[in-house]
Amino acid sequence: MKIKEKEFEQILQDLKFIANEMGAKVRFEKGDFVGGYCLLKKDKIIIINKFSNLQRKVVVLASALKELGVEDIYLSPKIREVINEMDIKE
Repeated sequence: MKIKEKEFEQILQDLKFIANEMGAKVRFEKGDFVGGYCLLKKDKIIIINKFSNLQRKVVVLASALKELGVEDIYLSPKIREVINEMDIKE
């Protein structure tokens, strides 16, 4: 899948909206970490390094949503393709 540079901001916003709809909080924090999905007590949290570039933020958020399980919810074809193809690579 080829994504144009200018599309990444909208994709990030769409992914954040989906995460919120699924009951997950998306947080952008600073630190020495990649980011991803975790449970804190009963809260679903997706933490993304705020110093990562835009593409990396999309990859981390898409991978976290994939881990949360988006198979049974409606997603636009483009967003579903992004989630299915993105994977965290160190």
